[in-house]
Amino acid sequence: MRLKEKYSSTSQSPENVTQDVTFESIDERVKLAIICAAEKKALGTVLLDLREIADFTDFFIITSGSNQRQVQAISDEIEEKMKRQFGEIPLNIEGYNSAEWILMDYGDFIVHIFGEKEREFYDLERLWRDAKIIKLPEDL
Repeated sequence: MRLKEKYSSTSQSPENVTQDVTFESIDERVKLAIICAAEKKALGTVLLDLREIADFTDFFIITSGSNQRQVQAISDEIEEKMKRQFGEIPLNIEGYNSAEWILMDYGDFIVHIFGEKEREFYDLERLWRDAKIIKLPEDL
């Protein structure tokens, strides 16, 4: 199964897809990070709402690139536009040089950008399966 199909919010089990929170209602910074990933052709982007199950962050954005260059390009785009539009830089970025799994910590939300193999291996969606999935617009 291809990443886009496996991780699309429409393919997730209905009980995990929340109707209470919509993409339009979430923090503008979270939306911007997701839009930046889409602009760099990220694969299988998923937004997890962790507010009811974790106290260290509110959201996980999980996405993938097909190679190391794309993984870094997604990270670069998010970092550049977050700084330009909101004056924010991540509290921490890990894994940029290896570009197998880049973690960008913005406090209220964390962006995970994986290579395809690493995403399959770590499977954060399974690990955080109690989180609600926020449906993303199809046209991203």
